[in-house]
Amino acid sequence: MKKIIFQGLIVVLGFFLLWLGFSQLDFMTFFKVKERTEFVESKLGDLIWEEISNTEDVITNDSIVKTLDKLILPICEANDIERDSLKIHIIQKDEINAFALPNNHLVVYTGLIADCKKQEALQGVLGHEIAHIEKNHVMKKLSKEIGYSVLLTATSGGKGGQMAKEVLKMLTSSAYDRALEKEADITSVEYLLKANIDPKPMADFMYQMAQDSKIPDGMSWIIDHPESEERAKYILEYIKGKKLKSKESISENEWKTFQEQVKESKRATH
Repeated sequence: MKKIIFQGLIVVLGFFLLWLGFSQLDFMTFFKVKERTEFVESKLGDLIWEEISNTEDVITNDSIVKTLDKLILPICEANDIERDSLKIHIIQKDEINAFALPNNHLVVYTGLIADCKKQEALQGVLGHEIAHIEKNHVMKKLSKEIGYSVLLTATSGGKGGQMAKEVLKMLTSSAYDRALEKEADITSVEYLLKANIDPKPMADFMYQMAQDSKIPDGMSWIIDHPESEERAKYILEYIKGKKLKSKESISENEWKTFQEQVKESKRATH
């Protein structure tokens, strides 16, 4: 009887020691999960950007690039986001679109810049995409819809180029699920509030597009983000009662010049 009890105690002690050992183990480091995830995101993001830069007209005009940076910088500074961590690209394209890619790439189409009536509306959209990056929504979406193992295999083997095309199509033609979209919307509003930028033009931009009964072709950002009117309403509801300090990041004249330069860049490429 004593022998059985002793053996039982040994088993319990062994289990406890085993559990204690595993509890002290950093599984992320042990299985190199973090390193693999970072590798997949970095590789995939760079592959997609290579695909875009090889097939689209990339705006490199110094004045245009610097002006867009003036609109993004206040958001980053007010929210402790490292500006240099974001890889911002401007593409000459009529579509009203902006989207985040893996590895902190953020692509903005000139169609979006030209269509925004106010600089704050553009900043709201940019804040939304920055939120997707900061909240890791991009990889969450891809892991859910494609599968992490497929992404790992593709970026480690010889099918990276094909995978890049598929991922690019997915990120530019379909929205995140509603919970992630709302989180990005509200996070963008918080970014703007901290930067003393009025979020109302962001809501107005969504509402006006949603109310347009003849939405032109190419309005991807609005069409692919469902229930735009509903989103405009909960943004306005979120800021109700809050003290808004409206501060323009650039002068009205500089904003108009910026939009005109964007339009001129289109003429220069045709």
